[in-house]
Amino acid sequence: MIHRDALDRLPVRSALPALTRALDAHGAAVLCAPPGTGKTTLVPLVLAGLTGDGPRQRVVVAEPRRIAARAAARRMAWLLGEDVGERVGFTVRGERRVGPRTVVEVVTTGVLLQRLQRDPELADVGTVVLDECHERHLDADTAAAFLLDVRAALRPELRLVAASATTDAEGWARLLGEAPVVTAESVTHPVEIVWAPPERPVRPPHGMRVDPALLEHVAAVVRRALREREGDVLCFLPGVGEIARVAGRLGGREALGAEVLQVHGRAPAAVQDAVLAGSSGGRRVVLATSVAESSLTVPGVRVVVDAGLAREPRTDHARGLSALTTVRASRAAGRQRAGRAGREAPGAVYRCWSEADDVRLPGFPAAEILVADLTAFALQAACWGDPGASGLALLDPPPAGAMAAAREVLEATGAVAADGRVTDRGRRMARLGVHPRLARALLDGAAEAGARRAAEVVALLSEEPPR
Repeated sequence: MIHRDALDRLPVRSALPALTRALDAHGAAVLCAPPGTGKTTLVPLVLAGLTGDGPRQRVVVAEPRRIAARAAARRMAWLLGEDVGERVGFTVRGERRVGPRTVVEVVTTGVLLQRLQRDPELADVGTVVLDECHERHLDADTAAAFLLDVRAALRPELRLVAASATTDAEGWARLLGEAPVVTAESVTHPVEIVWAPPERPVRPPHGMRVDPALLEHVAAVVRRALREREGDVLCFLPGVGEIARVAGRLGGREALGAEVLQVHGRAPAAVQDAVLAGSSGGRRVVLATSVAESSLTVPGVRVVVDAGLAREPRTDHARGLSALTTVRASRAAGRQRAGRAGREAPGAVYRCWSEADDVRLPGFPAAEILVADLTAFALQAACWGDPGASGLALLDPPPAGAMAAAREVLEATGAVAADGRVTDRGRRMARLGVHPRLARALLDGAAEAGARRAAEVVALLSEEPPR
């Protein structure tokens, strides 16, 4: 049975008429809606015709992370009173839950790219929603460019929605052909900012390393927040290793007086479900990566503790691969994180840096296309038929130097010919979903060491530490 009360409470409902008119008139729209308004869950259901009298059509929702894709599908299925895999399903790397009745499918942007390479027309899809496009992940930017090509050359009736909590709305509108911008308002409560810098200087992050003194300070701030405030605490940390170390410093429920939960891409599904379901009694401390900034809504949170760090991709020149590195989080990310404390009632955010340091932070996170290794992007572009990516509609053009370096790697691995055109080997490499260097190792290593051993080694190398 459809949960009508929950659907009616979602603030994005007020923006749906304008969004529908924009799509009917232009075929594309930019939707700006704060976290928790229902843009990820209600909008796809309405566009698919599952909650009203609208025409039934298939909708694909692209999320930047696997954990967000699974959570969005589970939430939409619950709103319809169904199990995942019926009218709402999801597909992520290594897991697929769809059925013959599935109308809304949530996928990662990487899965969407692979699907576009195999079937550019997306013949059975009526609308594609690119969610969290403000994060400027390379896969999302690439998928948007490919979809615009599809609309221009193959399927002008395919509808596109670029959805985000905070984004460069004007830039996306221009990219989508002067598409209308639809804004959904949310009822937010005041959030008090508490500046809580460490008493002693800490070393700045370097690579994947974070000063243990900062993590000790974050744990102390969490304990302080539990003493001074009511409600659950959501603590933002850059990665899995830091979450585990802070959890160890906090101790268990008896020592802390609250349950400690860890939310990240590797967390078991049962833990993810428990966090998103809310507290069943007693206080909780949720230690999370940036996935909880906008992709996931954690109920019951009244306090946010922000370590002020994030992980962004950069080129690892020593290995010739893209790797994550720890950086200071942008002011935009800080606003997103703080807003999580004011979703349901007045709250507070404890920032583990000074007000003076805050003004020196970058305004927004760097677009991945400008700072990351572009070898995989260049291979995708070559498979698409545009080796130089010169004809792709992108918010930021790829740097010439990074593209030249990527081209050298692709030629050396046999993925492209001298004229830049993709080879049969390159197409096989692109379908594997890993960095082209690792794809080459997998293809060649299978012949030398056996498919299973090669796959195990490549899987290990493709994981970020801690492995």
